[in-house]
Amino acid sequence: MLVNNDLYKKSSKTQKIRCEICANYCKIADGKVGICRQHKNINGELYDESYGIVSSLSPDPVEKKPLNKFLPGTFTYSIGGFGCNMTCLHCQNYMISHEYDINSRGIKITPEVIVENALNYNCKSIAWTYNEPTIHLPFSKKTSLLARQKKLKVIYVSNGYYSGKSLEEVLTFVDAFNIDLKSMSQDFYKKVCGADLDVVLDNLKRIYLEGKHLEITNLIINDYNDSIDEITQLCDFVVTELGPEVPLHFSRAFPYYKMDNISPTRQEILYKAKEIAEEKGINSVYLGNI
Repeated sequence: MLVNNDLYKKSSKTQKIRCEICANYCKIADGKVGICRQHKNINGELYDESYGIVSSLSPDPVEKKPLNKFLPGTFTYSIGGFGCNMTCLHCQNYMISHEYDINSRGIKITPEVIVENALNYNCKSIAWTYNEPTIHLPFSKKTSLLARQKKLKVIYVSNGYYSGKSLEEVLTFVDAFNIDLKSMSQDFYKKVCGADLDVVLDNLKRIYLEGKHLEITNLIINDYNDSIDEITQLCDFVVTELGPEVPLHFSRAFPYYKMDNISPTRQEILYKAKEIAEEKGINSVYLGNI
């Protein structure tokens, strides 16, 4: 599927193109793909190689996303794809984001069938989840617009690593976000996720200012982002830059993928994080994976 030409730029001197769908801004040579492995330069045009191909489809309680303050008690039709624009060493879904065979595992489906499935399961929304939805922007947009015509809400469960252009587009059709704010350390984002913290923070502020429903998840990892100072800094950001009404989810990490040498997050630090968040004035604080 050819990507809209306002989401990439052609070079006047070479066959390379600059993808502007996410904040990596990959410069892709002819015949090559970007970091997400979903977008390919074919003769100087950008194509979404996985348009209409998903990894999973399932009706889930909306609280599983987790979204505890958006359509509580309802089901959402969850759609997962392949690939990611971050390279997190602790990825919980690495089987579809980093190590996969799309030809053997991919499920071909149309936007119309996705929406029909959601309605048949009596879901009140659809959720783009399990992998980063932004990298499938053309497909998620078309499906989401059709879903909204059928009175379904649209959810993005995301790492928040959008380009300015893609976020502007996403904001036109997404009703609710859960953003994974992985750390308040630029060093953590660079070394563990291959990304830029400031981009995520700026995008969180933009989502909030646009009046979208927003909840934040922070996966706490022993000896990486579990210090009292960092947890306090994260809570301060939520209160001062967003608002105390934004729900905050602290989640327990387990050894996985390329961080299989860590130990499960100490439960006492999760309870301490909840205490800090509540003392800072955050109204709704939840603990996950315990």
